[in-house]
Amino acid sequence: MSKFNELINGDQPVLVDFYAEWCGPCKTMMPVLDELKNEIGEQGKIVKVDVDKNTQTALKYQVRGVPTFVLFHKGEIKWRQAGVVPKEILKEQIAACQ
Repeated sequence: MSKFNELINGDQPVLVDFYAEWCGPCKTMMPVLDELKNEIGEQGKIVKVDVDKNTQTALKYQVRGVPTFVLFHKGEIKWRQAGVVPKEILKEQIAACQ
């Protein structure tokens, strides 16, 4: 948890993907997030958090469904959305933190 806090409190925007292994839409988002990671490079980080293995973190951020995306910048939540999200929307949100 301390590594997670350190990451989300950094200067770089961090998109957190709260997901579950059994979640179909989460699997749909995997290649989208891989593409996004390649496109944004050093502009931001993408972190995956398995809600079944990290229940306290999921509860802390009130994750009620998966996938849920939460964008942090300097420790603040800048944006959040549940469900399948188009890559361009995710990219725009990360760019808005620059």
